[in-house]
Amino acid sequence: MDSLTQIVLGASVGEAVLGKKVGNKAMLYGAIAGTIPDLDVLSSNFVNTVTAIEWHRGFTHSIFFSVLFAPIFGWVVCKIEKGSNATFEDWSWLMFWGLLTHPILDAFTTWGTQLFWPFDWRVAFQTIFVVDPLYTLPFLGFVVLAMLQSRDSPKRKLYNQWGLTISSFYLVLTVASKGLSFNKFKSALADEGIEYVNLNTRPTPFNTLLWSANVDVGDAYLVGNYSFLDSENISFQQYPKNHTLIGDLKTNDDFNRLVKITQGWYTLSEREGTLFLNDLRFGLISLDPDETRFAFSYRLEQEGDKLIISEEPRRRDDAKGLLKALWNRIWGN
Repeated sequence: MDSLTQIVLGASVGEAVLGKKVGNKAMLYGAIAGTIPDLDVLSSNFVNTVTAIEWHRGFTHSIFFSVLFAPIFGWVVCKIEKGSNATFEDWSWLMFWGLLTHPILDAFTTWGTQLFWPFDWRVAFQTIFVVDPLYTLPFLGFVVLAMLQSRDSPKRKLYNQWGLTISSFYLVLTVASKGLSFNKFKSALADEGIEYVNLNTRPTPFNTLLWSANVDVGDAYLVGNYSFLDSENISFQQYPKNHTLIGDLKTNDDFNRLVKITQGWYTLSEREGTLFLNDLRFGLISLDPDETRFAFSYRLEQEGDKLIISEEPRRRDDAKGLLKALWNRIWGN
């Protein structure tokens, strides 16, 4: 999830663990703990694109990391807060839950997280977009209300509990929404007599009313959208896989690692003589039926014997257009 959401979750968890003893400092250190796992993005400054993608939401987003580093960070905080009523064990417990709840929440997103690192298994329930105001804003409101109360006020604990309860309930609703939308896509494919190898669904940006599906039909993928407010049948657009363009890249280690990251959901395309790998898991750059650009696309350039892989930058104008299109599409077709 986005940084603000992880800060809010960490602050709330810190309050639940240690707010009674140290007041708002529990929220402060909980927020810090909730931010630490995402510092893995700094690795992109030192490694190539593929390695940076592999490392993101890897080791720092694991149970192992939480167990290993919670006492270390707890010791640091204990030294900083020498006059506090909290013990080393208290601070370590706060840091553990702040570090652990971060990847647990990330596991509900499309990208997922390697919660069980070093085992090579990325947990991705794909029920919530990385930024979802309906999850974050009510949660933030309750955390702020709790923060404004005195340490011993019963309202402080009540507000924090409401924030945790409502946000958790919303996550449960996203799971139910995914199940309902999955069945809708499955029924639509059956009604059209479309045979498929695999079906993958995910929420579109910033909401859980409008869902998108990738359908593997062999040599191509179908992409469709469904809103719970739709009145018409689901329509699908077809995108050829073009995997025949792989050529000599089939023996390239970086290319195969990138394919593994996409979990097989990718197409290849050529533009102006340059080959691109498109990651289908995050959808297209717009809702236009004729759109061919994907949100995550990687340029594959051969320089001698070396393959240079770089992520295509996204344009601000595309984001603005997508937001408007999403708002209109949510209300039904």
